[in-house]
Formats: sequence, C-alpha cells, structure tokens
Amino acid sequence: MTIRNWIRFFVHTLLIGGLAASILGFFIRWDELAPLISSGGWKDIFSILAWHIFVGFTFSVISQMGFFAYLTVHQFGASMFRSFWNSVQFVIIAFVLFDLVYFRFQAFADKGESLLPYISLAGLLFLIGLLTAYFKARQSSKSVFISALFFMIVVTVLEWLPVLQANDGKWLYIMLFTLLPCNAFQLLALPRYNQRTAKKSGA
Repeated sequence: MTIRNWIRFFVHTLLIGGLAASILGFFIRWDELAPLISSGGWKDIFSILAWHIFVGFTFSVISQMGFFAYLTVHQFGASMFRSFWNSVQFVIIAFVLFDLVYFRFQAFADKGESLLPYISLAGLLFLIGLLTAYFKARQSSKSVFISALFFMIVVTVLEWLPVLQANDGKWLYIMLFTLLPCNAFQLLALPRYNQRTAKKSGA
C-alpha cells in the first residue's frame, strides 16, 4: 500500500470512529444531554459531542493498531501452525467468548443478578463477527472465514479490555460499538485500497 492510500485508509477509519462514538454518546448519554437541550446549553452540548468525537478517534487508533498487529500475528500463526491455524483460532475464539461471559459474571455480577446480560453481550459480538466474516468470505474466499471471525471477536475483545476491566456500563457500549465498525471497515476495505495501489503500480 502506498503512503497516500494508507493515509486515506487511516483517515476513513478515524472518521468512522469519531462518527460512531459521537452518535452512540448522544443516545447513551441522553439523560445528561436532554436537560442541556431544553435549557439551551448548546455550548455544553457541543463540547460533550466534541469530546466523544475525540474519544472515537482514540478508539479508532486503537482499532487500527490492533488490525495491523493481527496481520503480523496471522502471518506468524499461519507459518507456525500451518494447516492447524484455523483450528487454533477456533479454540481461542471459543475461550474468549466463554471468558467474556463466565469470568465477567464472576467478577462483576451482583448477588442474584442474571447471567443473561453477559450472554447477550457476548452473543451480539459473536453475531456481528459472524456477519462480518461471512461478507469477508464472500469477498475473497471461504478459507478466510475463521481468520476474519477471530479478528472480529478476539482482537476486538483485546482492544476493548481496558473498559471491560473497568466495567463502566455506558463506556462498555460506546467503546464496543465504535471498535466494531472500525474493525469491520478495515477488514472489508483493505483489499480495495491494496487494489488501488496495485493498479497504480501496474500503470
């Protein structure tokens, strides 16, 4: 990829992160924003939205660091485990999803609290990962399905870890649903940017 295409790729992912975090912040923190809107506190509203855009940019950078780290790990894993690499990734996916439900429940659940919210959050992550991996497999080949699913689940959870450990309800959702579109975009859009570079190189 040329520097120009990499910058475009970086900026587009950055904008997705900023947009996602600002929209999510607006809805998730509506109870704080509603009184400001009714009282005409637009300066405060815009400062809150600007803060969320900045946070979204930060989450986007984390997402991009995770993506390029995964590309390296994937090459290393494929050369080390060869035909077993998909099986290794599948086991890690299963462990991470189990960890996301069981160990979070053990660490943060109040007495008598249901396991369902923890299962639902992991299930939603799994569903979005499946959909993204499906489109990635259609885009290239069936052989990349497990790798795409691994990235969307395992790498997303690793990127999400600081907020998972803090267990702040609002930021859990803001960070997750900022990371997911950034990660999905990178996974699905990278071949297009590589093709542009290849066309220019061949021209």
